[in-house]
Amino acid sequence: MTTFDFSPLFRTAIGFDRLARLADTAAATAEATYPPYNIEKTGDDSYRLTMAVAGFRPDDIELVAQDNTLVISGRLPAEGAKAELLYRGIAGRPFERKFVLADHVVVDGADLQNGLLHVALKRVVPEALKPRRIPIGGVTPTAIANDPSATAQAA
Repeated sequence: MTTFDFSPLFRTAIGFDRLARLADTAAATAEATYPPYNIEKTGDDSYRLTMAVAGFRPDDIELVAQDNTLVISGRLPAEGAKAELLYRGIAGRPFERKFVLADHVVVDGADLQNGLLHVALKRVVPEALKPRRIPIGGVTPTAIANDPSATAQAA
């Protein structure tokens, strides 16, 4: 496994310690291959995660979003006697996949169709973080002439 040294970055940048945790998490989850999934960009601020979950029902799958992490897990209920399987090509084992979400990315909904779980994700930037134009205020020359206290403030 590759280890990254972020100490040069920490000398000149403040608040990027999450980057080191993100790299460690990504390296740890890169080894998991089940179930397969796709990540699509569907718009400027929207994404769709599609995961192949053949054999799972909506009640068998749990989605939890917490602290910039999306955890998708699936557990099949234990069933009674089945026919003897000669070959198992469709995996029905339990799984848990974790996805690190960027700041302000929220789960917009989830749907299960034809064995594919679709999770809609959207970036929602709060109004306080959006760029805004700041008007430049000042004392107008006519206000200074009419108000002696404005002259003291301007000086």
